[in-house]
Amino acid sequence: MNKNRRDFLKASGLLAGGIALNPLASYGYNSQVDDTIKVALIGCGGRGTGAAAQALSTKQNVKIVAMADAFRDRLEDSYKSLTSKKYKDAAGKDVPTASKIDVPDSRKFVGFEAYKSAIALADVVILATPPGFRPYHFEEAIRQNKHVFMEKPVATDTPGIRKVLEVAEIAKKKKLNVVTGLQRHYQANYREAIKRIQDGAIGDIVGGQVYWVSGGVWVKDRLPSMTEMEYQMRNWYYFNWLCGDHIVEQHVHNIDVANWVKDGYPVSIQGTGGREVRDGKQYGEIFDHHMLDLVYADGSTISSQCRHYEGTYSRVDEAFVGTKGRIDSFSNKGTVLKDYKGGVIYAHDSKGDINPYQVEHDELFETIAKGEYKFADAERTAKSTMTAIMGRMATYSGKLVKWDDAMNSNINLFPDKIAWDAMPKVLPDQNGFYPVAVPGKTITV
Repeated sequence: MNKNRRDFLKASGLLAGGIALNPLASYGYNSQVDDTIKVALIGCGGRGTGAAAQALSTKQNVKIVAMADAFRDRLEDSYKSLTSKKYKDAAGKDVPTASKIDVPDSRKFVGFEAYKSAIALADVVILATPPGFRPYHFEEAIRQNKHVFMEKPVATDTPGIRKVLEVAEIAKKKKLNVVTGLQRHYQANYREAIKRIQDGAIGDIVGGQVYWVSGGVWVKDRLPSMTEMEYQMRNWYYFNWLCGDHIVEQHVHNIDVANWVKDGYPVSIQGTGGREVRDGKQYGEIFDHHMLDLVYADGSTISSQCRHYEGTYSRVDEAFVGTKGRIDSFSNKGTVLKDYKGGVIYAHDSKGDINPYQVEHDELFETIAKGEYKFADAERTAKSTMTAIMGRMATYSGKLVKWDDAMNSNINLFPDKIAWDAMPKVLPDQNGFYPVAVPGKTITV
């Protein structure tokens, strides 16, 4: 084993008494004699499969050794997809990823408790289930002393956020690397522009706009054989205990950029939202639009928009105004800081930029291979997720919501029991429609 990696795994609790804790010994693995970084994929949907492919495309000796999902069909589809892909080796040659996947049926785990068995077999875990499960899966991964890549958002309610923040502190003490899927933090134009903004290139930030306005995403049909739990799990995007509403699941990216630029989190949020277009029973309980004012400690306000309307103007971007200049877009070809006389302060050259989804894995696995501790993304991502949850609280209630009040909320969206025959907390009426928040009446804090 590479000495740096061995020392790092020892410091992280993965080696004890000079002998490797090797859960794969019965499968012929011996981490004392090779430098393999063993990965478990938890959550085998599209994003999990993509993250796993990116992990396999790093320069390190990465091998997927376990997979887990609530659904057998989703796991098998992911396995088939991953084993049919290719990655580039050190010489730039395309090599089938199947050579880096060793997941026999005995290491394919299915069900709500499957994640525990898969985590036990790895050095690094990829957490990519619906976000409502993230706090519990993160807690288990850190308890088992694993490095983590986890997708955003990291929770769907305040109790979940508090759990993630508690576990993030434990991860720091254990020196376990945690990278999260807010990939703009690994995107060159954002890194370069925001570094200059925080260095004062356009002065104090006094306003801005962040957007995720688009046509929406997939819908899964209800089948007669499905229990209510299975239907909500299959159609997870439209139920808050699983998704958090699209303001949390998608718009967290743009809200996080606002927090990054402001180097802080809103002290209060107010806004409006509802269901104007996507109002059918198939859309569960979530709104189709949200508009917010994010108010920061210095009194500045960032405006936020997200919506799902098909056939309308689309924009996924951010813009900010400072006392000495502005940035109107973060598109790779249009990331330009300007002063108010029209002068260019900084213009990003995107030539040679690497896909940030790949960069976050490149940097994580390089750090692990070197035996270093560098990444502690969980706290920042939890607080940006909380900002988005706070925005949902504001639009659902129609009230002004303060940060401290939101952080003290004890409203727990997660079901009391997780099983295929158990009932989630939100259920349809006799016509199949789910209850939807009513501003002015709904209590969210």
